[in-house]
Amino acid sequence: MTDSATTREITAAVVREKGSFELAPVLLDAPRDDEVLVRIVATGLCHTDLVVRDQVYPVPLPVVLGHEGAGVVESVGAAVEKVAPGDHVAVSFLPCGRCRPCFDGSPASCANFNAINFAGQRPDGSHALRSATGDGTLHDRFFGQSSFATHAVTSERNTVKVRADAPLDLLGPLGCGIQTGAGTVLRALEVGAGATFAVMGAGAVGLSAVMAARVTGATTVVAVDVLPARLELATELGATHVVNGREKDAVDEIRRITGGGVDFALDTTGLPALIGQMVEALRQRGTGAVLGASRADAVIGLPANAFMQSCKTLMGVVEGDSVPDVFVPQLLDLHLQGRFPFDRLVRFYDFDRIDEAAADAASGAAVKPVLRIG
Repeated sequence: MTDSATTREITAAVVREKGSFELAPVLLDAPRDDEVLVRIVATGLCHTDLVVRDQVYPVPLPVVLGHEGAGVVESVGAAVEKVAPGDHVAVSFLPCGRCRPCFDGSPASCANFNAINFAGQRPDGSHALRSATGDGTLHDRFFGQSSFATHAVTSERNTVKVRADAPLDLLGPLGCGIQTGAGTVLRALEVGAGATFAVMGAGAVGLSAVMAARVTGATTVVAVDVLPARLELATELGATHVVNGREKDAVDEIRRITGGGVDFALDTTGLPALIGQMVEALRQRGTGAVLGASRADAVIGLPANAFMQSCKTLMGVVEGDSVPDVFVPQLLDLHLQGRFPFDRLVRFYDFDRIDEAAADAASGAAVKPVLRIG
């Protein structure tokens, strides 16, 4: 028996061993004073979920993943003021709120980002989730949410109120993948009207960047990928040019298209070779951004003198340098105005088809899988 006032049984997708999900009953505690209980309507499935499932990023097992949740607030802790029961919300990454970047208004650059979002527990070592069978610790708090579940306990800091007239099952990816690509263009790089821009990788993050570049009025938008279907979609979403990296040299093509290189570029792949190509494709004094997850031992190799003499800038960007409470509603407004059609990226799956969704994400058959949960 459990105390229904403080604990409820829910269903979650548990990673018990490397490489697999298992739908199982688990116990979820009531929210603490600064926490929010969200009934998850839908959640996006992201590349980061898969690399953690496969232990490329070694989050402790067993664990409940999921970090692009959207749903309805069911209850809030005594100290919560930002949201109330009944509010529609999207859930994003969790910043500490105490470090210098957080105080400076850059929560995506939080100095404690990894410790908070990948530790699998609260800072005090406790958990909101427990095994329903009493067979040991269940790690949670992935990106402050663990939203591969029917319900999630989130923090007030990473819970974003959204307008109630928007399709809630679509909104979860705004909290991570979509804002990462769009935010890098609109906030970190500040691509402007008339600029030239290229993106390496036309997945959910890259295509979000393409759509954002179109919003800015960039005149040349080049998408590079190896999947023809992704390149076709990139064209439909605003790319003025596409390059199949298996068929042509991406750097040569970008230089040919732009007459010497792009003003701005970003890499979504995390592959050092493609990051190097992105830097090569920049014009003199161009700016590039690295935002794809790499293996822990990956190293970017650049010819030092050539890079120095090019006067180029290379920056790392997390979560599009976004402030989710501000940026997620802005992206949603752009979408509802018909200027940011990120719904074109989404394919829906029932929760019990999570393995199919993960396989389609890995193969490229789905750009942005979203699990419909409740």
